[in-house]
Amino acid sequence: MAIESWNRIIGLVIKEILVFVRDPRSRFVLIVPPVIQMFVFGYAATFDLVKVPFCLYDESRTLNSREFVSKFKGSPIFILKREIFRDSLLKEEIEGRKTLFVLHIDRRFNEDLLSGRSAKVQLIIDGRNSNTAAILSGYANQIISEFNAEWIKKAGLAPLPSQISFRSLYNPNLLSRWFIVPGLIAILTFVVSAMTIGLSIAREKEMGTFDQLLVTPLRPIEILVGKTIPGLLFAMAEATIILLAALLWFKIPFMGNMAILYLGLLFFLFAIMGIELAISSLASTQQQALLGVFFFLIPSIVLSGFSTPIRNMPELIQYLTFMNPMRYFLIIIRGVFLEGRGLDSLWNQFIPLFLIGLFSMSFSWYLFKKRIY
Repeated sequence: MAIESWNRIIGLVIKEILVFVRDPRSRFVLIVPPVIQMFVFGYAATFDLVKVPFCLYDESRTLNSREFVSKFKGSPIFILKREIFRDSLLKEEIEGRKTLFVLHIDRRFNEDLLSGRSAKVQLIIDGRNSNTAAILSGYANQIISEFNAEWIKKAGLAPLPSQISFRSLYNPNLLSRWFIVPGLIAILTFVVSAMTIGLSIAREKEMGTFDQLLVTPLRPIEILVGKTIPGLLFAMAEATIILLAALLWFKIPFMGNMAILYLGLLFFLFAIMGIELAISSLASTQQQALLGVFFFLIPSIVLSGFSTPIRNMPELIQYLTFMNPMRYFLIIIRGVFLEGRGLDSLWNQFIPLFLIGLFSMSFSWYLFKKRIY
């Protein structure tokens, strides 16, 4: 483009930025909700279990059963809520959501343990939330395994044929916050760019200033570029805020290269901006544009692997995820953040983002020209 063309684009970019900066409602939407969402997701959206209330039904009531229970009571994960003394209260504790599980120790627990037989312990878990129940079972099994190993050593019995030791790479403490917060950069960047780019053309149409914009010396391509750059700048700024919060507030270690992370962010924005511009070009009002953006946002999050592993989805749905830009960016950002991966192992994520961006930008340009002419 010629210098005159860039001067016109810069003028339009400044005008777009001033529209958002001077409008108190726009400033509020761009700053406050994303920050609130970051802290809500960072603290509330977690797969970790802490202070899980449980109920004890110990029919054995012996020294060994108490030693076994102490393993649960001494864990930072579990809290003994109450102890019951009859079978009729088991279901009541679970149904009323008073506890997440009941630890039931059989009356012959001590006798079986001393005689070398398998001592019976039952965990009655609230299975209404299957994910929580599965995680809880894993924690409980780990405690039981530790007790078994200690008892074998204490009783002088033959050691177990094999013992499993666990070591977690990239997230040694298995904190779900390390997994969730980096992914928020993708989601909240999408939201901010959608609020600026996705509503920009629709806002001009609704206010009746779009036709005035067309009679200016600005060419259609310059209008499109001028509408895109402010959203890109706002989205990059928002991503930087979330990145700083992840590093300084949530204390998530950054293992990779910052330049690769921002390069991935640019490719991601290139891919989604075309989609947002297409929605804005088709919409006649900001309300229609907003509905269109969220119609695309929700499936993007669900099909990205943000919370549900893609490999667990039906095979047909897995093929659909290949059209989702957020899928590739989540792999990039988590790979750079936690694994320290470089371009040599992430290039196969950058290429799909670039191809999706080329297609979406071309499609949005076609729709934009069609609406003008």
